[in-house]
Amino acid sequence: MTVVIGFEGSANKIGVGIVRDGVVLSNPRRTYITPPGQGFLPSETARHHRGVVLTVLKEALQQAGLTPADIDCVAYTKGPGMGAPLVTVAIVARTVAQLWGKPLLGVNHCIGHIEMGRLITGATNPTVLYVSGGNTQVIAYSERRYRIFGETIDIAVGNCLDRFARVIKISNDPSPGYNIEQMAKKSSRFVELPYTVKGMDVSFSGILSFVEEMAHKLLGSGECSAEDLCFSLQETVFAMLVEITERAMAHCGSQEVMIVGGVGCNLRLQEMMGVMCAERGARLFATDERFRTDEVEVTWRD
Repeated sequence: MTVVIGFEGSANKIGVGIVRDGVVLSNPRRTYITPPGQGFLPSETARHHRGVVLTVLKEALQQAGLTPADIDCVAYTKGPGMGAPLVTVAIVARTVAQLWGKPLLGVNHCIGHIEMGRLITGATNPTVLYVSGGNTQVIAYSERRYRIFGETIDIAVGNCLDRFARVIKISNDPSPGYNIEQMAKKSSRFVELPYTVKGMDVSFSGILSFVEEMAHKLLGSGECSAEDLCFSLQETVFAMLVEITERAMAHCGSQEVMIVGGVGCNLRLQEMMGVMCAERGARLFATDERFRTDEVEVTWRD
């Protein structure tokens, strides 16, 4: 039985996962968290990863009950992602592979998310909505290739949510998106925001610019609350994502949808996608938070 250890560090999370024949044996992680109103810089994120990676590696082996001799292959996220954190983790993975005498495998970050989702959920050939801090794409598999049917033409949905959180000083602990989701549950008042779908693609820069310009005016005048803005932003951007996903399903004749990536943790997005799937007689697949954020991501499609 093949045992693979994978190193992931493409953004502010660093994780080391161990998989044996499709079974996840361990998946410890650490997250670099900055103060409210701030993002994470590549150099500082890389410094964080350097400081904890060996501890996370030790935890992964201990949780799996394995030693280096039990490992058959070392994998790592080759990209896409933030340059400095990627380089940091790649150096560690290459060093470990040389010290242990194991083959080294570079994994595409996006494919890792999709294949981990298929492994965990059992989806066979889904239309994939990949939503994270750096990516927003609708993807389907055809003729041994992943085809992108729709995507953002500017910034990713996760980036939009993160930057909105900075505008109104929402905490980054445990993540801006999670805190936006919790605040949105406290409101049902909808504030109309720009909605931009262009064919199979979406644009989030307009809605972000509007919020950056108007948020403090709306909050200061009492026209709406921070919870109202969180609710309205979620409803708007998620409706855009559901629309292009349904369009891709119709194009591909698909009856399955799978959501992957960190933003896929949002239960409201899952709920809205579930309504669309139910109306089409389709199935929705979504993993839990252990496997939707950046983590082991070392499986491949035959």
